[in-house]
Amino acid sequence: MTITAAGTNIRPLAPGQRARLLVGDIDGGAPRLVHESANSALEAPNWTPDGRWLVFNQDGLLLRIAAAARYGDGGPGPEVIDTGGITDANNDHVVSPDGRTLYLSAGDGHIHAVPSGGGPARQVTDERLPGPFRHFLHGVSPDGRTLAYVGVEPHGGDEWGYRNIFTAPAAGGPGTRLTDGPAPADGPEFTPDGDWIWFNSEHGAAAPGHAQLFRMRPDGSGLTQVTSDERVNWFPHVSPDGRHVLYISFPPGTQGHPADRNVVLRLIGTDGGGRRDLLAFFGGQGSLNVNSWAPDSRRFAYVDYPTG
Repeated sequence: MTITAAGTNIRPLAPGQRARLLVGDIDGGAPRLVHESANSALEAPNWTPDGRWLVFNQDGLLLRIAAAARYGDGGPGPEVIDTGGITDANNDHVVSPDGRTLYLSAGDGHIHAVPSGGGPARQVTDERLPGPFRHFLHGVSPDGRTLAYVGVEPHGGDEWGYRNIFTAPAAGGPGTRLTDGPAPADGPEFTPDGDWIWFNSEHGAAAPGHAQLFRMRPDGSGLTQVTSDERVNWFPHVSPDGRHVLYISFPPGTQGHPADRNVVLRLIGTDGGGRRDLLAFFGGQGSLNVNSWAPDSRRFAYVDYPTG
């Protein structure tokens, strides 16, 4: 059933610009267009564990569309997921490993849980003092018990002052700090075996904004830098079979992960080797913020934002 709702977190597109939801393949071939919008940006697809749906955000709402859809073939379009009155969701959301729960970050700075088919929302994260403190979700452990997120703490008058990695129980409760420093960190995700958390960080960077990929144990030990190149690398996503890492790479000198840049989707092995460039397009923010691997570890979903 399609639910009609009005969102309150709208990202406009430039005149003539489109947001296109696509499915790519690590073996190459032309991407398949699933859906597109010329009204406002759609962002951050997740692929559900059963392989049936792509979940994405648009205008502060979560929507889903059949993963097998092909734009223009006359099939059903996206349907809004009831998120219990939350209308300001952002592009940080994940699906639980059993497919039963959607976890999302909202405008109140907290992480919430809703049934995957829609329903009442449950606040997961606790108030953290001194505030304000904001939670941006990125990962869930393979047993479904732990969430990994970015905690944003104001510092020195900057509302984005410190950005560190935390975990928290999916059932609710206080968070645990894994990194503690001024170097911005983002995008934490568990490996399918639960042994590592991958993320991007400016730890040790010679220039501001020069993020690279790292991994560490779920208790914060064993910090290891995986990539080291001139580009700005964000949002590592480990494939369900544990063999590949897909990430988005920005041009040298990029600050943060902005929209409307010429970006590259890259693939490496979990040992950091075998780097391949899969796709180059106009995008950035919203293109690959969260894990979008298909269960087959071959296909993945992403968003581009062409102009003209």
